[in-house]
Amino acid sequence: MAFRERSPRYLDPTSSYTAPESTFTYEITEPPYGYHPLKRPYTLIPRAAAALATPYFLDAQGRRLPDDAPDDQIAQAVYDIEIRPGLKWSPHPAFAKDAQGQYRYHHLKPGELGDKRSPFDFAQLGTREVVAEDFVYALKRHASPRVEAPLAAVFSEHVIGLRDYMALLRRESEKQLAGLPQTLADKPFLDLRRWPLAGAEAVNDHLLRIRLKGRYPQWQYWLATNFLSAIPWEVDAFYAQPGMAANGLGWNQWPVGSGPFMMTESVQDRRHVMSRNPNYRVDTYPCDGSPGDREAGRLDDCGKRLPFVDKVVAVNVKEELPIKEMFKQGYLDLPEMDRADWGVNLGVDRDDSDEVKAFFKERGFQLPMDVDITNWYLGFNWLDPVVGRGDTPEQQRRNRALRQAISIAIDWEEGYGRIFRAKGGDAAHGIIPPGVFGSKEGQPGEFNPVTHRLVNGRPVRRPLEDAMRLMDEAGYPGGRDAKTGKPLVLNYDFQRVVTPELKAENDWLVRQFAKLGIQLDVRATDFNQFQEKVLKGKHQIFWWGWFADYPDAENFLFLLYGPNSKSLHEGENVANYSNPEFDRLFKRLQSLEDGPEKAAVMARMNDIVRQDAPWAWGFWSYSGLAFQRWVHNGKPGVVVRDRARYLRVDVQDRARSIAAWNQPVWWPLLALAAGGLAIGVATRRAWRARETATALGGGR
Repeated sequence: MAFRERSPRYLDPTSSYTAPESTFTYEITEPPYGYHPLKRPYTLIPRAAAALATPYFLDAQGRRLPDDAPDDQIAQAVYDIEIRPGLKWSPHPAFAKDAQGQYRYHHLKPGELGDKRSPFDFAQLGTREVVAEDFVYALKRHASPRVEAPLAAVFSEHVIGLRDYMALLRRESEKQLAGLPQTLADKPFLDLRRWPLAGAEAVNDHLLRIRLKGRYPQWQYWLATNFLSAIPWEVDAFYAQPGMAANGLGWNQWPVGSGPFMMTESVQDRRHVMSRNPNYRVDTYPCDGSPGDREAGRLDDCGKRLPFVDKVVAVNVKEELPIKEMFKQGYLDLPEMDRADWGVNLGVDRDDSDEVKAFFKERGFQLPMDVDITNWYLGFNWLDPVVGRGDTPEQQRRNRALRQAISIAIDWEEGYGRIFRAKGGDAAHGIIPPGVFGSKEGQPGEFNPVTHRLVNGRPVRRPLEDAMRLMDEAGYPGGRDAKTGKPLVLNYDFQRVVTPELKAENDWLVRQFAKLGIQLDVRATDFNQFQEKVLKGKHQIFWWGWFADYPDAENFLFLLYGPNSKSLHEGENVANYSNPEFDRLFKRLQSLEDGPEKAAVMARMNDIVRQDAPWAWGFWSYSGLAFQRWVHNGKPGVVVRDRARYLRVDVQDRARSIAAWNQPVWWPLLALAAGGLAIGVATRRAWRARETATALGGGR
């Protein structure tokens, strides 16, 4: 497969929170839970856990409560999670011991590391069993000031004692680093085993207990994310040694887990290889699925041992067109693992003509498509003085009018409904996607009144005149500042280098702003630089997408939850949006099971952000994957991130097909040789004629 961006920045499971990274983290590490690869609606299954746990509730005195106890009586929700016995870490030098039972590589002196740049450069590797304490350690890491932890703010609101633990670790870290250079890359090991965390304990080697503040049904979904994958303290200690950072040895390059694969090759921005983990547990392909899976052949491997493939090779190909051609030639089994739009993209190509459709059919390309819970949107940084919240009531009113005007002007129906069909979808009217409980997207009469109005019973985008009136309210009539007369120039921080296929989209967006007289300056960077910019709050307007972590409205609503701000708290609220009423309702939502009350809270939150317009709502993208005919068991599903372990490749069919599809074409070489021969003969004849003519002339 290919990857288009630079190498993933974060492969540390505590830090990793982007789709390209998930291709690796979910295959290498194992959270307690996962998702059934075939069942829809999405269904949780055990991964590192032996079974799914049902929480029980305690009051303030620690007494057990009935499952239907009212929220105001519940002080704690307790999850007792049984960890599978016999799980083993993939081979790694951090576990290697000498004859005396001491860790062989935990006391390296400066310079002793040498030129080692891979864990496999060490002479001895080791392993041990994964135990409950490793999951406790993983939760503690979210409180560490040494680790980028985007879920720290969310988890600290639920896990008992985690907020206090964050303060404790800050103090301990400062004491440990006192007198050391601030730029020190390899900071000394901060051993989290020294301090207990009230909300997480290992009852025994195979029983993990997590205590939450009150009822929080969504916790079951977080247990299926890499953020709660086990972390061995030995690897933390190993990577903290002198010289490791300089040699590219760390969690973000060489993650360690108990999953089906392990990273065995990592060449920055060029190539990454995951190989079969020899210590992986006995795991088998499912024998059940959703309607249509049996007919599609997705149950043919029922009961067979996983994973099917020995290696997953990702190579850097920077542009879409070469990836597409490599796929068509058979050199890629699938274009990109993390992208959910390749099936849509290639489907548009297929339907371009009967000739192309016949070509696709002959080669047997598989393009399964589905409607899924993912979106793309344009966001406004709430910290920005022009498009953000604003410091005074007057400025807040003006800025809101500007955001609403822009939201009207961007014609998503035109752009991603009719022009860019290869990345298309349905225009969004709010933050909660269709297919999630409580969403009203696409239902009759449901629309965003800020950007649309009903015409003959259908929502239609408001006319540009409405947007221009809002521009007047914002103080920018015709796109110029009413006080200074200067044109309004806004910055669009794009998260990728603008390749030719992306230029058309950016040019289209520039034209949408131009409708209002606004000049849009595109500031494009690669994704890693973009991440740095948003962490510092230096972005203004930005493009962002979200693949759901779990099938619940909270996973979209938390993208606008104030304490989850990206620039202030390193969360996933990239807009840094904050509204006290929205935040209050979000806290209420978190304790609600699916039902009428939860649906009402969701609707109110949706109305609030429609008016505030921290996003121009973008579109709900279609989800489609692309596989060669020799790749089996592929099915779209944005929350199923460990897809590679289920894929089976018919290598004989692949070899035959690649050979047949890429036969050398000899006639151009033969034609070139014949042409060269003809030129040579003609040249010789001309030379002989000239020589003969000269000789004859000299004799007269």
